[in-house]
Order: sequence, then C-alpha cells, then structure tokens
Amino acid sequence: MKNLTIYFCIFFSITVFSQEVEKEVEKGNKGKMYILWGWNRGQFSDSDIRFKGIDYDFTLYDVKAIDKVNAFTFRDYFNPGRVTIPQTNFRIGYFFKENYTVSIGVDHMKYVMRNYQTVKIDGEINSGTSFDGVYSNDDILLTHDFLTFEHTDGLNYVNIEVNRFDNLNRLLNFKTKNLEVNITEGIGVGFLYPKTNARLFYGERYDDFNVAGVGVSAKVGLNLTFFKHFFLQSDFKLGYINMNDIRISANKEESASQYFTFFERTIMFGTRFQLNK
Repeated sequence: MKNLTIYFCIFFSITVFSQEVEKEVEKGNKGKMYILWGWNRGQFSDSDIRFKGIDYDFTLYDVKAIDKVNAFTFRDYFNPGRVTIPQTNFRIGYFFKENYTVSIGVDHMKYVMRNYQTVKIDGEINSGTSFDGVYSNDDILLTHDFLTFEHTDGLNYVNIEVNRFDNLNRLLNFKTKNLEVNITEGIGVGFLYPKTNARLFYGERYDDFNVAGVGVSAKVGLNLTFFKHFFLQSDFKLGYINMNDIRISANKEESASQYFTFFERTIMFGTRFQLNK
C-alpha cells in the first residue's frame, strides 16, 4: 500500500507537470512582452539640403553623409549614463496575436555631413562674409568655415512598428530544446527628434533637440531565442526620412530642410516574458 501511494504521487506529479508544460505551449507568444537593446550602423543616400534665414536662402545638392561609429569600450557601450554615445536601438513590444507584435522604440542613428566635398549650390547669401553672392548651379567646397552639419546626438527616429513573427522550428520541423529560430518582418512610422550640431558662415555652433519631420520604414530580421526568454536579434531596415524643420540656430527664423533614404543594420539582445500568467 505504501509503494502504491508513492507510485500514485509520482504519477500525479508527472501528470500535473505535463499539463503545465502543455498549457505553456498552448499560450505561445500571445500576451507576451519583449524589451530589446542594441547598436546599429547606418548608410544614407545623398540629399539636397536647403538653408533658409533672414539673410540667406540657398540649396546644396547631392550632399554626402556618413554615420559615426565610436570605438568599442565597455564604458561607452554598457554604461547607462553614456548610452547615447554609440549608435543605439531601444524597443519595447507586445504580442497582440501569436504571430504579430506592436512596439515602440527609438533608432538612435548618427548623420554626419562630409566636409571638404564639392557640391552644387543655388541661391543667395547676404551674411556679410566672404561667402556672399548669388549662386546658380555653381560649385562650392564645404569647408568647416562655410558649414558644419551633423545629427550626432542624434538622428533620433522615434517610431511605432507592427511586425510579423514566425518560428522556423515549427515551419521546418526543426526540433531543438532550448533554441528557437525566428524570422520577423514589419513596417514602421514615426517622427524625427534630432539634436543637430550646426554652424554656418563662421557663426556660433548650435546644438539642440527639436521635432524636425517624419519617417517611414520596413524591415526584416532574424531572431534567436534561448531558453524561451532571452534572445539575440539582427535586423535590416530600409527607411525614408523627410525633415522640413531642422533647427540650425537659436533664431527660429533660420532652419534647414532635407529628405533622404537610410539603410540600417542592427545587432540587439533582449528578453521575452509572459505578461499575464
């Protein structure tokens, strides 16, 4: 009788455990939240930039720009007080269906106009400097004395995304105990909140945040989830940015505008957890 009781307890425990596992499987992704953090590299198309003020109104054509990558140090990449030093990504999301998520996040990219490139210029400058004149498809060398123009703290794309999330293990019948291979794709829309470092015609440097425009994007990514809760993810994102009100000085009558496309590559890590048990 004693042995029978022991066997019954063991059987009951296994049954309850199996039911809990089945319940966990049944829950799937729906109702889960996730948080991720990581870093990016960016590429930008050439863009036309218009500068408009009280004593100038001109456009620079096909201006080239690059991103700004900081050398890797633990202090810059993992110190919470210096999180905006590198190019970073932060996102928090929710599975509102088994295969669909909605999320909000910030792509903290950096955009640096390349100085000492020669571009075409149209317009007029009456600033009382050596750059004064009327320009009509003329060449101009973008020296530091003429212009510094960077979104380096940064080109902040604040956006909402809707993504589809598919488990390749199930689709391909690929069984692993503690590893899930997932693909994700989605679209996003948001606004640009850059901190633009600008200096024009020997003037004072200006560096402040403002809502400058809007953006849209689409992405595809690979997600590796370990032990159901921790993951690494890499995304490829293509987007379009239109900023029609970039602050370049303390004077609100002075501004710049530009539009361009971007290609962003990311590497991120995060955690996924059930919101409601």
